[in-house]
Amino acid sequence: MKKFYSWVKRYNISPKLHASSSYCIKHSIPYGYLESYIAMKNIVITGSTRGIGLGLAKKFLEKGHAVILNGSSQEGLNEALRRLSHYKSRVLGVKGTVADRDAMEHLFQSASQRFGNIDIWINNAGKGHPLKKAWELDDMMVRDILDVNLRGVINGTVVAYHGMSRQGGGKIFNMEGHGSGGSIIDRMSIYGTSKSAVHYFTKAFSHEAKGSGVQIGVLRPGMVITGMLMDTLSGSNEVARRKFYNRMADDVETVSEFLVEKMLASVSEYDCIDWLTKRKALFRLLFGSFRNRDFFTEPIDLMFFL
Repeated sequence: MKKFYSWVKRYNISPKLHASSSYCIKHSIPYGYLESYIAMKNIVITGSTRGIGLGLAKKFLEKGHAVILNGSSQEGLNEALRRLSHYKSRVLGVKGTVADRDAMEHLFQSASQRFGNIDIWINNAGKGHPLKKAWELDDMMVRDILDVNLRGVINGTVVAYHGMSRQGGGKIFNMEGHGSGGSIIDRMSIYGTSKSAVHYFTKAFSHEAKGSGVQIGVLRPGMVITGMLMDTLSGSNEVARRKFYNRMADDVETVSEFLVEKMLASVSEYDCIDWLTKRKALFRLLFGSFRNRDFFTEPIDLMFFL
């Protein structure tokens, strides 16, 4: 709320001005920006027991919103709820795998029964794989990755869309990753394929849902120091990867803060929220060696890894 009042003072906004006004006195502020700091939102995040999913949950809770956590492991859910126990009146954990449509239906219903209308649904659940070429991964692992990264996003998007259509609106965001922009890295072909498919699916779904009142978007977090990223540190190129990550990556807290702010303020029918833009990436490639960061020697917050 402190940030909201600073905006009121900065823009000389009348206290009587309703938050749903499209523009405010003297300065243009998009519809939804002020509203996001006034009304509590209810947010569902799949795969939110660790990593950036847990980081997003923590940031939403810090801003006074309610969050429904989801994970496939009850043990993982219990640990995440313990870490967020300070907000226990505004947080709920629901077990279920995203590859199961019925489990996603149960997630939406449980969240609605506890908190009411769902304002934001984030399909964050994702699964990586060891750094291996496509033919080196067994069929079961490939199926598992596609079940979580692609079928999970499809299930979550469809379930959330139906629920939000019934309640009169809402926002759905799908988490992208390596492969979404078309780039290729050897030994990440299956993961990249799944994320490339997520990009196409989200844009196509948004086109089909145009005019429905349900907003669709993608989140591009860039490289974030999580357990999944750390798992890629292996083999003869580990030293080179560490240098590259120090140059290009960011911590969970920084990226989560940015994504949460943008999601709350988003009003577009289709929105692409991009942290590591092409301009920022180019700047870091050129001047990243001057960055005073070393993620591998600095203390890290283990809450996002366990």
